[in-house]
Amino acid sequence: MGRLSGRTAVITGAGSGIGRAASLLFAHEGASMICADRAESVEETAAMIAKAGGKAVALQGDAGDEAFVTEYIARAQAEFGSLDVVWANAGISGGFMPLDEQTPDYWAEILRVNLIGAFLAVKHASRVMIPTGKGSIICTASVAGIRSGAGGPAYSASKAGVISLAQTSANEFYGTGVRVNAIAPGLIETGMTKPIFEGARARGNEDKIGQLNPLTRYGVPDEIAHAGLFLASDDASYVNGQTIAVDGGLSTSHPVVRRKR
Repeated sequence: MGRLSGRTAVITGAGSGIGRAASLLFAHEGASMICADRAESVEETAAMIAKAGGKAVALQGDAGDEAFVTEYIARAQAEFGSLDVVWANAGISGGFMPLDEQTPDYWAEILRVNLIGAFLAVKHASRVMIPTGKGSIICTASVAGIRSGAGGPAYSASKAGVISLAQTSANEFYGTGVRVNAIAPGLIETGMTKPIFEGARARGNEDKIGQLNPLTRYGVPDEIAHAGLFLASDDASYVNGQTIAVDGGLSTSHPVVRRKR
């Protein structure tokens, strides 16, 4: 029996990176999956799950659009008869535009996808979960939302909002049995961070990627997926309103260049 056997999970941003890794892991642990992403690659994720013997439905849409959020919530119930886990993972970085060149529209789009998308997931998932007296909602935050230095201003602000959302909504659902938590990844090799990794490799500095955290390395999507599995499962039955940093220790300190002993 897998840790999620008999349960239904929705993961957004499931077309690649953390979302795909988490979708494959959750399915391996027995969950029936709704894999959501605006990219066509979400079909590949669902096909990989089916090939491995799991159950998955792929949906294409915008995680920051309320109509799509209600669609993936309803589809989970229609296809599999329940909704036990929702992981609001989809996000955008906005690149590295200088602050004085940023516009309100630029900020609004990042906040719409990263923060409002998470809010909508919490809003609509909770409506289904509260009557059952249980459920786990997970939001992808970032170490950029904990302190400066890990992302641009708009991205960092959006992820700080996600951390606050996990705290406030957990208290909003007082006594319902529905848990809300966030994960704050550090530097993970995904499509979003591709420019960082490609630039370092082009300069011959690949060995320096991740050097600012105590483990002196970058992370991979599976490491975030396993943290999500913990929060989705009964192993985390007493974990609520928390943000778990999965970052090699980066957020424990103001980063400085260190020498190995």
